[in-house]
Amino acid sequence: MSSTEAPKKVEWLVVIPDFPDAHEKRLEVRPQHFGGLKPAVDSGLYKMGGAVLNEPPQGSDPTKFSFAGSTIVISAASREEIKEVLRNDIYAKEGVWDAQMWPFLCAFRFPVPGQDEKFPDPNTKQ
Repeated sequence: MSSTEAPKKVEWLVVIPDFPDAHEKRLEVRPQHFGGLKPAVDSGLYKMGGAVLNEPPQGSDPTKFSFAGSTIVISAASREEIKEVLRNDIYAKEGVWDAQMWPFLCAFRFPVPGQDEKFPDPNTKQ
């Protein structure tokens, strides 16, 4: 690779468990978290992501969810690039979660029927 070429980006599976007792803080800063996602999604940095739950949701009210953490597929050249992006997320700043990450080779990918909306309103019970 010549010195003028950018490092090759690969997809990374990022698993971000919530810290114990982070449920209330997660809900408190959730609107800011969703607001901060748009630039990373629009730029192609984030390929997919969402909450990881301890149990299947019984409805769409996030205050009733049993959050375990989050997961994201990120297109990046290095762990350091991902760590820098995540350090700026409100969930990291407010002590909701910390990340684990691995290079990810996707074998298949399908759209989820009925989930056309990129950013549901975090304050709306659907």
